[in-house]
Amino acid sequence: MQYKIEEIIEFVKEETASKKVFENSDIDRDLGWTGDDFSELMEKYAEKYKVDMSSYLWYFHHYEEGNGFGSSLFRAPNELVEHIAVTPKLLHDFAEKGKWDLDYPEHKLPKSRYDIIANQVLFLIVLCILIYFWLK
Repeated sequence: MQYKIEEIIEFVKEETASKKVFENSDIDRDLGWTGDDFSELMEKYAEKYKVDMSSYLWYFHHYEEGNGFGSSLFRAPNELVEHIAVTPKLLHDFAEKGKWDLDYPEHKLPKSRYDIIANQVLFLIVLCILIYFWLK
């Protein structure tokens, strides 16, 4: 398909409520659009421009929302890789191709999300303490 870069820039402006968006604006770092907001933007982008996102790896592009206690002990996936900017130009290029076609650097993530496990363990400890005092 043929899309104009101006159309993609306008899409990003509307979704992020940003007035100044340029071809090379990093949506995460320059526009401050990260976490769940970034994920929602990418879902809307994929749907609107019919882009196959099966090879998309979020953790290269933006922060994760809602870091808890566990993130102070263990790093989240986005902290284990080098940031790659998602720009309107990149979105335009992949809309033209119809698929997310980024060649990610080789990387290795832990098999388990220890930051999330730590949050769950802390939650269970607090819950047990509360139940103990409630029953007492």
